[in-house]
Amino acid sequence: MSDFEAEDLRSTFPSYMAEGERLYLCGEYQKAVLSFTKALHLQVGDRNCLVARSKCYLKMGDLENSLKDVEASLKNDQTFCKGILQKAETLYTMGDFEFALVYYHRGYKLRPEREFKVGIQKAQEAINNSVGSPSSIKLENKGDLFFLSKQAESMKAQQKTPTRQLWKDTKAESKPKSTMKSEKTVRQLLGELYVDKEYLEKLLKDEDTRTDFWRQQKPIYARERDRKLLQGKWVRDRKRRPSETARYILKSLEEIDMLLTRGSAEGSCQKAEKVLKKVMEWDKEEVPNKDELLGNLHSCIGNAQIEMGHMAAALQSHRKDLEIARKYDLPDAKSRALDNIGRVFARVGKFQQAIETWEEKIPLAKTSLEKTWLFHEIGRCYLELNRPWEAQEYGEKSQACAEEEGDVEWQLNASVLVAQAQVKLKDYESAVSNFEKALERAKLVHNNEAQNAIISALDDANKGIIEELRSSRNSERVKDKKEKDEMFNDLNVEKNEKKENGDKTDSERGGRDVKKIKKITAQIEDENLGREGQGVKRMENEDVEEEEEKEETEVDHAQ
Repeated sequence: MSDFEAEDLRSTFPSYMAEGERLYLCGEYQKAVLSFTKALHLQVGDRNCLVARSKCYLKMGDLENSLKDVEASLKNDQTFCKGILQKAETLYTMGDFEFALVYYHRGYKLRPEREFKVGIQKAQEAINNSVGSPSSIKLENKGDLFFLSKQAESMKAQQKTPTRQLWKDTKAESKPKSTMKSEKTVRQLLGELYVDKEYLEKLLKDEDTRTDFWRQQKPIYARERDRKLLQGKWVRDRKRRPSETARYILKSLEEIDMLLTRGSAEGSCQKAEKVLKKVMEWDKEEVPNKDELLGNLHSCIGNAQIEMGHMAAALQSHRKDLEIARKYDLPDAKSRALDNIGRVFARVGKFQQAIETWEEKIPLAKTSLEKTWLFHEIGRCYLELNRPWEAQEYGEKSQACAEEEGDVEWQLNASVLVAQAQVKLKDYESAVSNFEKALERAKLVHNNEAQNAIISALDDANKGIIEELRSSRNSERVKDKKEKDEMFNDLNVEKNEKKENGDKTDSERGGRDVKKIKKITAQIEDENLGREGQGVKRMENEDVEEEEEKEETEVDHAQ
């Protein structure tokens, strides 16, 4: 660890690899190189890591280090396809098209994949573009293949020796045997490279043969001179045979798609506009499906304009595609146009218009996978519009279609959408359940970025559950306190009423005591007076007292 101290390498090899790949995708190639270098310090000579760092160097323009890393990745295994492809790409970028072509062919023999096929095609194009006249073709002898070219030249010299001199040479009989022996030795030494050696020997035999070889495949695009000649030919004879027309159209559409895939949106748009202009000049006899082809070209132009960020122009192009599809009743083209128009609206933030466009496309969707994507995008737009009920509904539809199709990645996307909608609805328990399902699916497809994002969302959902519990407890406490206060107030009122009733009873008792005292006093007075007078007076007093008691009773009843 000469470049890094032990304390700088605090993570693991897979972590540094994942970080490097993420930085590479973000275009931060210098930082990606640093991550891959740290990974190589932890696991020296890892061929996948060497190829990954070679790609970064290639993007940075450091071709020497790129070639050095990729050759190191092929050191122990010459059949490592990723290394072969990266070496071919590096040689192509360096301008060594012939050697790049050799490695593209070698990789294609080992694994016939699209990357090698495209590489063979572009290397042949580059070589054909660099060929001027037949006399200017000259293959160079470089690197390890110098030995092969030398041997080929010696064999060529032997072939030019006159046959009539062979009988004069006493060693003539031993030459074929020595040649066979040397060939056998070369085959043993070169192993798999022997096929490449034979291949190059054929190219070295004759310059005219080499020129014919490079010219045997027609390029997708020609030099300026050839383009002018072709344009002149089109002017002279516009009515071509149907087979030639179909071949031209198919090749042009492949090139338009290839340019867009490689990231050259501007080149793809220019090529599509050029083909569109040419097709509009043809009649329906030459191109029976001219209307469908025009719509397809407008769609290609619109897709390229989306990638370039020209959204208004892209919307116009896709609307032309939709207009043609409706006019000539082309359901597949209509579905494609609605799809692209919805994408444009979603990109510019017009989510309601995107929803309306995509909802029109729903009856035209044929497969479960197409419906999965469509429902997911509609649900995502509803979520952006802060309409979580609709977002949840479409998310569940997307989830059902994804499960029917058996696509784990779309099951992951749909589960996340449903969970996010449930978070906005404050249905945190259901959201946690869906986030957990999404996390399991992210682990199945080994999507580390999705796993980290889902774990963070799970934490937020769990926090929401805790806050909800706290708020419910607080509301219960407030309710209990209110009930207790009401009970306390009721008790106080009852107590006051009892108190008032008690005071009233005391006053009545006091009045009765006063009456008794008066009565006793009257009796004493009666004793002092005469018996007759006493009797009369007592009767009067009793009558008065009875009347007073009646009046008090009536007042009490009235109260």
